[in-house]
Amino acid sequence: MTLSSPSRDVSALRDYAFDWALVDVETSGVIARRDRVLSVAVVTIGPDGEQTGEFSTLLNPGCDPGPVHVHGLTAERLLGAPTFEQVAGRIGALLQDRVLVAHNAQFDYDFLAHEFARARLYLPVSQRLCTLALNRQVDPPSADMKLGTLAAHYGVPQTRAHDALDDTRVLAGILRATLREAARLDLPLPLVTCPPRQDVQFAPQPPKTPCAYRNPGRAEADGPLVQGMKIAITGETATSRAELVARSVAVGLNMMSSVSRHTSALVTNEAGSGSAKARRAAAEGVPVIDEHTFLRLLGDVRAGTPHRGAAEGAGASGGAGSVSGGAASGSGVAALVSGGAAAVPGNALAAPASTAAPAPAAVPSTPLAAVPSTQVAAVPTPRRPTPATTTGRPLAGRRVLILGGTHPAAAAARTRVVELGGSAAINLSRTVTDAVLLPGGEADRRLRRMPELGLPVHDEHWLNAPGPAAPGAAPGAASPAADASSPERDADRPPSPLVLPRGGVVDLPAPQPDAAPLWHITAAWAPQEAADIDVVAFVLDEDEQVTFDEDFVFYGAPENPAGTVRLLTDGPAEQTIAVDLASLPPGSRKVAVAAAIDGEATFGDVGAVQVTAVPGTGAAPLARATLDAATTERTLLLAEFYRRGPVWRFRAVGQGYDEGLANLARGYGVDIAD
Repeated sequence: MTLSSPSRDVSALRDYAFDWALVDVETSGVIARRDRVLSVAVVTIGPDGEQTGEFSTLLNPGCDPGPVHVHGLTAERLLGAPTFEQVAGRIGALLQDRVLVAHNAQFDYDFLAHEFARARLYLPVSQRLCTLALNRQVDPPSADMKLGTLAAHYGVPQTRAHDALDDTRVLAGILRATLREAARLDLPLPLVTCPPRQDVQFAPQPPKTPCAYRNPGRAEADGPLVQGMKIAITGETATSRAELVARSVAVGLNMMSSVSRHTSALVTNEAGSGSAKARRAAAEGVPVIDEHTFLRLLGDVRAGTPHRGAAEGAGASGGAGSVSGGAASGSGVAALVSGGAAAVPGNALAAPASTAAPAPAAVPSTPLAAVPSTQVAAVPTPRRPTPATTTGRPLAGRRVLILGGTHPAAAAARTRVVELGGSAAINLSRTVTDAVLLPGGEADRRLRRMPELGLPVHDEHWLNAPGPAAPGAAPGAASPAADASSPERDADRPPSPLVLPRGGVVDLPAPQPDAAPLWHITAAWAPQEAADIDVVAFVLDEDEQVTFDEDFVFYGAPENPAGTVRLLTDGPAEQTIAVDLASLPPGSRKVAVAAAIDGEATFGDVGAVQVTAVPGTGAAPLARATLDAATTERTLLLAEFYRRGPVWRFRAVGQGYDEGLANLARGYGVDIAD
C-alpha cells in the first residue's frame, strides 16, 4: 500500500537507533574546495524517530551563486544573509554527537568540512550515513534513487525540490522508511567514519596543461625531438628545473615526473647517479640526453600528431546502448558474446587471446583490450521480458542470491546464474527474487529472513533446470503488507541493468543537453571484518600511462587536479569513482578502476565484487557485473571507461594480480617510492 503519512516510530529498530542530524546544502557548484554553500538546513531526530530540532538559513557566499536555474538563489536574495562563519557555531551544536545523514552524504559532508575549515573551526562529525548508499543496498522498486523518486515511493510529501529545509524534511521521512526496510532485510548500516581515510583538506595542485600531441616514441641518438615526446628530468641542472619544464611544455613536449617504458628520453647530467629514474631508464633502454644537448634540441622540435578529439576517429559502433560480451538481463535481447575469461595458472585473470593487449610495465598480465566494433550488437531500449523474448533464458529478469558454499562453488553458481540470463546478487536486497542454498549456507543469518520476505530457497541442483518464478515473486518480492509501495508501482519498475560477464562491454549513451555529465563506477562487496578494501582509479593516455602522478586517484588523494575524477566513500563495503567524461582532455583515453586489499587477505577471502555503471547521482544503473573469479589476488582491476572513436564505453574487466597496489600503479607510470 502507499503510505501518505509514514509512521515516525522506529523505536523497535534497536540496531538502527541513533541520534541523527539530517543535512542538506545548496551550493554554488559541485567542487567543495572551490565552491560555496548558499543555504543549509539541519533537522535532528532522536533514536525513536521523533524530530528534536530544526535550523535553516540562507548564506551570503561572497561570490557568484552559480546555477540559479537549479536552486533559485540569486545574488539579490543572498545579499542580506549571514556568512557561514556567523552561523557555524549553531550548526556545529546541532551536529555534535550525532550521525550526519544526507542524500549523497559525501557531497554535503565535504562542503561542510571546507566551510568549517574556512571559518577556522573543526567539523564535529564522527560518523555519517548516506541514504543514497543505504537505498542502493535496500534496492526498493523505484525508478531510480533520486530524492524525489524515493519520496514518492515511500509516500513522503515533497513541496519544494532544491529547497534545503524541505529537502531535509523529506529526507527524514525517507530515512525512517529506509531504516525499516534495512531492518527487515537485516542489512548493516553503511556508516562511514569521519573524517574518512581520505583527507577532506586535500587540495590538489593546479592541473598541468595536458599535452596536445600523441607520443611518437623514443628519441633517436642526437636526432630531433618531436612534439608529444615524454621527457623526464633527474639530478642537478645548470638551468633551473622550472625553466626547463616551461620551455619544454611551450614547444609541445610532455614533461613526466617518472620514467616508464613509454618515456622518450631522460634528461640528466649524471647518467650513472643511481637515482630511481636513472635506474629505470637503464632497465627500460630509455635514451639519456645531457642538459646541453637537450637545450640545443629544444630549438628545433618537429611537429607532432595531435590527439584525436572526442568527436573524431573511426571504427566506433553506432548507437548508444550497444553491448558486447554479455546479455541484457530484462531487455529481451540476446547480445553477441565475445567469450568471458577464465582463471588461468599464476592467478592472473586473462582475456581471450583474440582481445589481448600489451600489458602495462611491471604488471604480470594484461587488461582486456577493446572488442572490435564488428562484434557489437545494437540493443534497443530495454523493456521488461516477455515469454517470447526470454526463451532459453529462464532467469531473465530475476536476481539470485547464493548462500554458503566454498568460494569456487559459489563463484561457479553465480556464473551459472548469469549464463541463464539472471543477475547474481552479493547481498540481500528488495530485488532478490530467489536464493540458492549451497552446503554450509544453513548458518547464513540471512536464511531466516527468507520466509518473511516470501523468497523461495532452492537447493544447489536448481540451477541445472530452474523453474518459472513463483506467483508474486517478482523483483521486490517482500511481503506486501510491510511494503511502502503498491503492486502497481512494482509493475512500473524499470528493467534491470544490463548484466555483463567478465569482459563484457556496453556503449554509453550520448550525453543529453540537460543531463549531469558525471558517470559513476560503484564497487560493492559483502561486509568484511578482516580486510580493508580500497578502490582507486587511473586516468590513462594511449600508452596506458598516467600523464602525471596526480592522475592516480586513491584514498590519500581522492581527486585528480582537474576535478574530473573523484573517489567517493559510500560505506565500509561500497566505494564509487565519479568521472566527468565530457571534461576529460582528448589525450585521456581510459579511466581504469581497481580495488586493492590492505593486509594479507585476498579476494578469494572477500568473495564477489559487484561493479555498476551509473549515469549521474541516484540515476538508474546502465550495467552491472559480478566479478568473483579471483582467488589469491590482492589487487583486482574491476572496470574501465574507455574511448572508441567518438563513443565512450564501459567494460567489466575482473583481472587480478597477486602483487599489491604499488606494482599496478608503477605499471601505469605512477612514481611510487620504494
